[in-house]
Amino acid sequence: MSDQQYEPMPAATRHIPSAAGYDGSGDHTQTFGHEADLSFIPFHGELSQAELDAISALPARAALLLVRSGPAAGARYLLDTDSTTVGRHPEAGIFFDDVTVSRRHAEITRSRSTFELVDQRSLNGTYVNGERVDRAELRNGDEVRIGKFRLNFFSSPRDLPAAAS
Repeated sequence: MSDQQYEPMPAATRHIPSAAGYDGSGDHTQTFGHEADLSFIPFHGELSQAELDAISALPARAALLLVRSGPAAGARYLLDTDSTTVGRHPEAGIFFDDVTVSRRHAEITRSRSTFELVDQRSLNGTYVNGERVDRAELRNGDEVRIGKFRLNFFSSPRDLPAAAS
């Protein structure tokens, strides 16, 4: 596909050239400017009834990512395939249009009813529950951070072990 087929990015999402040798060619990921941006503060908000309904309606072997903060806060992403790419590339399965996200930032793979998050050598890293990971098995309620985006992962209730009575 040629670049002419895509709408130009808004000025707020374009990379700002740095003095460190940026020559203006290509598209680059901007790094976080302050370590506080990467701090882990668990999300304690209540789920809305619509979110609870969406989680309870998940079929077996599926999961849901809920965006809690960042430019796409409130968005929901269904994970129902064996592989989902996450990144700033327009063809990513989960497209985050923000310079803190690498073009091919991470991949979420599914094996049976287990989901694994795999960082794709992203510049800003991928975090699960506040820890930088190269790969991590996702568990119900985990917080995932990709760039400025904070998400919560929820498995299908059909795949969770039966609660002890």
